[in-house]
Amino acid sequence: MNMVFDKPSLWQRLRPVFQGFDGPLALALAMLCALGLTIMYSAGYDNGSRFNDHARNMVLGAVVMFLVAQISPQRLMALAVPLYTFGVILLVATAVFGVTKKGATRWLHVGIDIQPSEILKIAMPLMLAWWFQRREGQLSAPDFGVAALLLAVPVGLIMKQPDLGTAILVLSGGLYVIFFAGLSWKLILPVLLAGAIGVTALVLSEPTICQPDVKWMVLREYQKHRVCTLLDPTQDPLGKGFHIIQGMIAIGSGGLTGKGLMQGTQTHLEFIPERTTDFIFAAYSEELGLMGCVLLLLCFLFLIFRGLMIAAEAPTLFARLLAGAVSLSFFTYSFVNMGMVSGILPVVGVPLPFISYGGTAMVTLGLALGILMSIAKSRRLMQS
Repeated sequence: MNMVFDKPSLWQRLRPVFQGFDGPLALALAMLCALGLTIMYSAGYDNGSRFNDHARNMVLGAVVMFLVAQISPQRLMALAVPLYTFGVILLVATAVFGVTKKGATRWLHVGIDIQPSEILKIAMPLMLAWWFQRREGQLSAPDFGVAALLLAVPVGLIMKQPDLGTAILVLSGGLYVIFFAGLSWKLILPVLLAGAIGVTALVLSEPTICQPDVKWMVLREYQKHRVCTLLDPTQDPLGKGFHIIQGMIAIGSGGLTGKGLMQGTQTHLEFIPERTTDFIFAAYSEELGLMGCVLLLLCFLFLIFRGLMIAAEAPTLFARLLAGAVSLSFFTYSFVNMGMVSGILPVVGVPLPFISYGGTAMVTLGLALGILMSIAKSRRLMQS
């Protein structure tokens, strides 16, 4: 008796690879990428090959996301300790042998210049999620102390470089894991209250503490200038306050519907510094207006909400903590970037996800989304 076996089609062979990918998360990503490409074409059409490079970076980020999505959460957990250890070793090596550019020692030369702190954006939540998974069912106060120490080491090394923007992102990623692990509000509220009192005191004492002869013990001199410029950018309107002033002018001049693509005067007359990187939100606001900003915010909220839903449905504590921290990292990125451009936060080097130009940032975002896709995929495969 002859038996005939049909050769499987290409889709049948590829289907297991794509099975379980989260559709709503992919939709949110597609919307943000479309907005990013649109504004990059408008803001960067007269700035060399920025649009083509931005599209290439997006493709690279998508490839990274696809590859990471194939790694199961169990394998990700096995990578946590080696990746964290490797990242910290590289940070120490950077402090000793690093390359200094513009007064900051953030790069390590290994044939090419790499920035080891980028590794900790992913390694930090991985490590803490691994730690709390190990302590599941027997968590105590000392366990949170160990987590705080694991977080403090890389953050301190990054601050020393100095790189305040990356330190904020690494710190927030670790704090999100600690919060989702069950840190008591009795410990959180006093810190928030102390922070609010500190900010209020800083604002009230601005005329005194921002004098040139006053030294701040905690922050470096350039960081002091950033804070003081935030409090009163008109003190140096053509120098340190120029970025903030021009960003606020561009945002306000966009009005309700914006001036139109490629029609932004602040953008194309080059009043906005870094118009395709850190300050691209100012160009976006000027050309697409309030309605465009609302659309962008809704896309980010959709992405974050979907990520939190994936976290809530994750099968293990490790996956829940990791997905929750990764999801809220998108909030940190967008809030800090929009805040600094709008003049409510000091200027730090934090890009706007999928909108700002930058290859390294796009790879990091691809890693984060790949982790979310992996967790969503594992949950769906378990259910089926």
